[in-house]
Amino acid sequence: MIPPHFTYHAPTDLDQVFALLSEFGSKAKLLAGGHSLLPMMKFRFAEPGHLIDLGTVTGLKGIEVTEESLTIGAMSSESDILKYPDMDTLCPLLFEATGLIADPQIRNRGTIGGDIAHGDPGNDQPSVMLALDASFQLVSAAGTRLVKADQFFLGTYQTVLQPDELLTKIIIPRAAANRRCGFRKLKRKTGDFATAACALTLTLEDNQCSDVRIALTNLGPKSFRAEHAEWQLNSQPLSEDSINAAIHLAMQACEPAEDQRGNTEYKIKMAGEMLKRALSDAIE
Repeated sequence: MIPPHFTYHAPTDLDQVFALLSEFGSKAKLLAGGHSLLPMMKFRFAEPGHLIDLGTVTGLKGIEVTEESLTIGAMSSESDILKYPDMDTLCPLLFEATGLIADPQIRNRGTIGGDIAHGDPGNDQPSVMLALDASFQLVSAAGTRLVKADQFFLGTYQTVLQPDELLTKIIIPRAAANRRCGFRKLKRKTGDFATAACALTLTLEDNQCSDVRIALTNLGPKSFRAEHAEWQLNSQPLSEDSINAAIHLAMQACEPAEDQRGNTEYKIKMAGEMLKRALSDAIE
């Protein structure tokens, strides 16, 4: 289908972006990589009168590494992350998960900020950010605020982003980036959304886990942490029983929607299997 008529804007700085948002309000949509918005426009699920392209705005791309954090500009592409020197050792979980997103064409164009801000429970990066204890810098004409990933996602396509706000940076603590990690994703074919996926980080010492963070993808109305399963692994030494108990608790937390990828029962079972494999990777 052909999208309805719209006016295209290519601002070069954030002040121009905020001026356009103030002028056009709900009639305007922000364009990042476009892989989510443009298909919705073609099917006329979204009909913005004005499209504001963030690709021409300076200062929204790039990766900065310090002793405390890894900061990624929201308009950095998934490929930018994969190509950054030593990303596989700087943040193994982010590197591994990003390499499994869709296909090379989409990774070349799709942005990490668009992946997160869209609030799609089937997208990969939200769960990765939850597992990495990331924070998001949200900017508006009124100022800047920092929101933890735990508080950012509200529901399907719903986040705490206000209409006049823009996600500009993703900040990952180096302490979390350096923890043991695992990522497992089940999908039907290359380029498809996950049927079920699990991202996790943990610290392991003398067979005792700590700092466990388990995040699940496409298994509820939003990406979420399996907190009861985390508690199970944090509370006692690793054993077959404690691992099976954690898997059971994670499966209980799932509320997947039935679709062409499988029914509810199948998806919940696959959630347990993805957690089992991701946990095995992290422990090994």
